[in-house]
Amino acid sequence: MIKYALRCARSHEFEGWFRSSLDFDEQQSTAELSCPVCGSSDVQKAIMAPAISTRRDAGSSPKVAEIRAAMTEAAARARAYVEKNFEHVGARFPEEARRIHYGETDARPIYGEASAGEVRELMDEGVPVAPVPGKVTDVEQAGPAKPAHAVAKKGVVN
Repeated sequence: MIKYALRCARSHEFEGWFRSSLDFDEQQSTAELSCPVCGSSDVQKAIMAPAISTRRDAGSSPKVAEIRAAMTEAAARARAYVEKNFEHVGARFPEEARRIHYGETDARPIYGEASAGEVRELMDEGVPVAPVPGKVTDVEQAGPAKPAHAVAKKGVVN
């Protein structure tokens, strides 16, 4: 919701709440808005100062650095689990995932690299895949992660 300060042609000021800026524009163009004091439908947005929070309750939300550290730690743990418990098949991932899915080879947890298009094709075929977090040593300096994906035993993603 958006709150606007409004003014009619007779300079009466009042507030109005709208779902969006477009919602205000539509109501204004169809003369659905009217001044609560005089009833004029000639209503415009008035100049208003933005609502800026000048004080923040430090206990109300975790600090960004703490959240970033927790996310980095969780991603690193997930990556370490996959590296320890899944077989790395590299660029052969799409082919090997299909072979497992269609029962052409023994079911086992694997991970490797696949393009977005290859992942879409695997998903369209019903092959269970999931992204694996990239290796992150410094979140601030980390670039795009390598597109790694994992598949567990047929029909199950760990």
